[in-house]
Amino acid sequence: MAELEQHDQKITALEQGVIALFADGVKVIGLPKSVGEIYGLLFARDAVLSLDDLVVLLGVSKGTASQGLKMLRTLGAIKEVHSPDSRKTYYQADIELKSLVGGFIREEVRPHMKSAKVKIGALRELVDRGDDFALDRIERLDKWRRKASLLLPILQKILSS
Repeated sequence: MAELEQHDQKITALEQGVIALFADGVKVIGLPKSVGEIYGLLFARDAVLSLDDLVVLLGVSKGTASQGLKMLRTLGAIKEVHSPDSRKTYYQADIELKSLVGGFIREEVRPHMKSAKVKIGALRELVDRGDDFALDRIERLDKWRRKASLLLPILQKILSS
């Protein structure tokens, strides 16, 4: 795996479109735009890319690229590729929807659901027994949390088909 050739150091119009699509998509789920840009480029490019390649191509700092790659690895959205010819680590997108959604649910949604249970319990402690309105709202929040918790395994199962 060689360094990027001079002609490969530009992003094509198609790659720009894919990058924009993923950059917009990650904003919806609260992730940094740079994470979407990195994934978008890896998704669109028919070659593995190194950290340095991403810095050059996307015009981001090494720290931004490194943090983005770390997040994408944690989510299971990219794979590391090692080359016997180089000491660098290269990356490619994991393009299986199951991996992407499964990683997001595991790393982002499930921890939120666990903390929501604790937070809802703490809210119950703050409410006076006679405050039917507040008790109803807290119970509704807990009901939504329970339904979402039931839905997560089903969603993962559907996407693994």
